[in-house]
Amino acid sequence: MRPILRNKYYLYLTEFFAGMAVMAVELGASRLLAPYFSSSQIVWTIIIGTIMIAMALGNIYGGRSADKDPNPDRLYRRIVIAAVWIALIPVVGKYIILGISALLIFSVNANYLIWAAFGACMLIFVFPLFLLGTVTPSLAKYTMENLEDNARIVGTLGAANTVGSIIGTFVPTFVSIPAVGTSATFLIFAGILLALALIYFISAKVRSTAAVVGTLLFLLSCALGFRSNFAFWKDNLLYEGESVYNYLQVEDTDDSVILSTNVLFGVQSILRKDAGLTGMYYDYAMAAPFMAGAEEKLAAGEDFDLLILGMGTGTYGSQCARYYPSMRIEGVEIDEKITSLAKEYFRMPEEMTVTTYDGRAYLNAVDRKYDVIMVDAYQDITIPFQMSSVEFFTQVREHLKENGVMVVNMNMRGEKEGNINQYLSDTIAAVFSEVWTADVPGSTNRELFASDHPEMLTEMERNTVLCRDAELRGLLQRVREKLTAYEAGDYLMTDDRAPVELLGMRVIDDLIRDEVQWYKRIYEEYGIEGVIGSL
Repeated sequence: MRPILRNKYYLYLTEFFAGMAVMAVELGASRLLAPYFSSSQIVWTIIIGTIMIAMALGNIYGGRSADKDPNPDRLYRRIVIAAVWIALIPVVGKYIILGISALLIFSVNANYLIWAAFGACMLIFVFPLFLLGTVTPSLAKYTMENLEDNARIVGTLGAANTVGSIIGTFVPTFVSIPAVGTSATFLIFAGILLALALIYFISAKVRSTAAVVGTLLFLLSCALGFRSNFAFWKDNLLYEGESVYNYLQVEDTDDSVILSTNVLFGVQSILRKDAGLTGMYYDYAMAAPFMAGAEEKLAAGEDFDLLILGMGTGTYGSQCARYYPSMRIEGVEIDEKITSLAKEYFRMPEEMTVTTYDGRAYLNAVDRKYDVIMVDAYQDITIPFQMSSVEFFTQVREHLKENGVMVVNMNMRGEKEGNINQYLSDTIAAVFSEVWTADVPGSTNRELFASDHPEMLTEMERNTVLCRDAELRGLLQRVREKLTAYEAGDYLMTDDRAPVELLGMRVIDDLIRDEVQWYKRIYEEYGIEGVIGSL
């Protein structure tokens, strides 16, 4: 036996750091995939499932390998390979994801995001975690000297792995990812594994080509991957970073500053440099204050209170404040980093109150009532189930003043029976007596307005006439023409059952299929050269 292996504490350290690395990679995987596939429960299920497959196969192989050839050199070589693989993820991971996505677009007709995320996980994460899965059974072989204390040793190894996993869960989430990012997190934990293996080889005086080559590849990965960015095709980013909740990028265009928390799914907040209307759903949502009588109330010196659940960088709040400076505007945003970006890049007014909290939890905590509550917390497929149920919308209604209005931005308009917007609309209609919708041209957004005020449209028309801004008045007239009374059905969501992610996935699949149909026809007729030429 190698001298270092006589020290059981070193073996327990190996188990500890292996467990830590597994959980760190799992959390890093979610952040690597989120900008491309979202951070939904579906994606988490795929990550956890593939990692469990890898660990199970690693356990089987590690046990058989240790019984057949109980040479610890083999185990620590596997740790070196796992470390190098993990270190290379920041360098090549995003290209693999995009390559798999491009390939599957032309070959998969349903459940595209599921297959793409699963393929990316299998190709990027299964192999290194398979190797780390061999650690526990191998160490059990090396640590047992007799059968009298084998249960104690196995228990201690399991405890070391569990404690490492606990630390590997908290450190990336609360320390390394917010502080230095996902890429650096992969490199940090890869470096820990590599150092562990190097200590073994040096102390055992074993010449290992794998250790030398692995060290060089790790250093190369540090040079190439540390500053790696997700949106590598963009050269106009003012900011790119990560928070506890999100991958974040702020993009500067000729006429706008844009916040995106998901590279492939577009805009979450926008600032128009000319201070005009955005041309997006925020404009249509301006109808809500007029349905609640804002023009008349403010002109009469009455208070008018607006609450925004899902403040983002304050696009909607800032727009309302620009037209009505005396309106009291309050926002709730769960990601404090987004609020910081709002003040730095998006000219959010200092007097605008923003509370860092979950939207529903905030309603539970306050007893204030509002004239308008804007629900803008739905981001592509990532729809918080707790903010889509009958119970939630009932809370919203209870926090509205008499004749108050709720406006909800639904950003995945679908046409099929039982789509996500139908579920949301039916759920809202089970709570409010008046529900009207308007589709936003040139987008997949739909604005829903709900109230218990039977004259909400009459109120809107009367207040629109009083509006002194010609551009805004014209917009409101166009919104009024598009408003359609919603005919409620029976698709309800509750706290107990709200399948928002599966429903959202179906809409995303339909959108992707429609978008790539043209490219598919080109591919079928002209091949890959035709597709490249059409880009």
